[in-house]
Amino acid sequence: MSVAGAAALPLAGCKTGSTGLRRNAPETIPSYLRGYESAYAVNPRDAALQWFQDARFGLFMHYGIYSLLGRGEWVQLRERIPVAEYGRLKDRFKADRFDVDFITDLALEAGMKYVNLTSRHHDSFSLFRTRQSDFNSVDAPLCRRDLVGDLSNACRNKGLGLFLYYSYGADWRHPYFYPREVGWENARPAYEEPQPEYRYQTEDDFRKYIDFTHGQLRELLTGYGPVAGIWLDPIMGYYARPDLFPIEETYQLIRSLQPQTLISFKQGANGEEDYVAPERTPRAHTYGKEISNRAWEKNQGKPIEICDTLQAYRPGVHGGSTWGYNRDLDGSHHDADHVMEMLGHARKVNANLLLNTGPLPDGSIHPADVQTLREVGKRLRSSS
Repeated sequence: MSVAGAAALPLAGCKTGSTGLRRNAPETIPSYLRGYESAYAVNPRDAALQWFQDARFGLFMHYGIYSLLGRGEWVQLRERIPVAEYGRLKDRFKADRFDVDFITDLALEAGMKYVNLTSRHHDSFSLFRTRQSDFNSVDAPLCRRDLVGDLSNACRNKGLGLFLYYSYGADWRHPYFYPREVGWENARPAYEEPQPEYRYQTEDDFRKYIDFTHGQLRELLTGYGPVAGIWLDPIMGYYARPDLFPIEETYQLIRSLQPQTLISFKQGANGEEDYVAPERTPRAHTYGKEISNRAWEKNQGKPIEICDTLQAYRPGVHGGSTWGYNRDLDGSHHDADHVMEMLGHARKVNANLLLNTGPLPDGSIHPADVQTLREVGKRLRSSS
């Protein structure tokens, strides 16, 4: 069966959505798992883990309305932009050059096996069709696109795994996420004036946020075909108040909807993650040390994915590094030599490398990153 043929067959458990998938349709192997049919027939999750360990290299993309400002993905928090003012960026968001065919072709040319997109970051703007909020790309008047849906189709047609980054441990817009005073200074921007959008009063209110996240995760896992993984973030929001997050319930929801979908939550929340995804080097997180160490120990022996970004560290630029596009880092992107060193380090510790690019405000990939990824692909092919 060709990749296109495999792509045409839906996965059981998926209902009609932007991809036209049907609930209770015949089960078949996802296109990215071609070659793992025998393992998939026995245990879809084990087959996915085998594929993931063989994949080695993936493309990460931090993209959203923060990209319009060109100062990184934490700009709302760092600059304390009021919720209403920040929300108006939705009206300017076009994503008119977010070309999923170009992106997926570039990933393949670079030797990558999967793509991970920020479906929703800490600012709560979603890049997919959702009934949970109108703060999304489909309802953005100049965009009107389901970017997750478009990317899902392209990945499925080309045999790439689709991972979806999802901000579970932080939300700077949702009325009922816990305030900074409850446990974590980055839970909300340090606004000088109260924000009328924030309505959290008691810990019981937080369940409304959890219901929101579960509603969105259900949408992502029933409307977009096979999802290779859900990549949860930020772990600090969880470590600050683990009692507020029903982590086992969340994981069970994901696994009940798509059994092959892998789960990561950075270094680990409760040790039930399928793999660990630290930034830059494998280690336990220094925040929430007791919980971090416990989860890290439980996850020993599991696959590792190191994430890093093509925007190079520069002292004095918002902490030195950002993942979303930062115009102050133009001219300071890593070249192919450095990426080959990253890949070498990942191989040395038996880890995958998830390499990030921050698309430009219009959704196009930064020219420096395009050049680097193409050169990396040439070198990998010549060495194979």
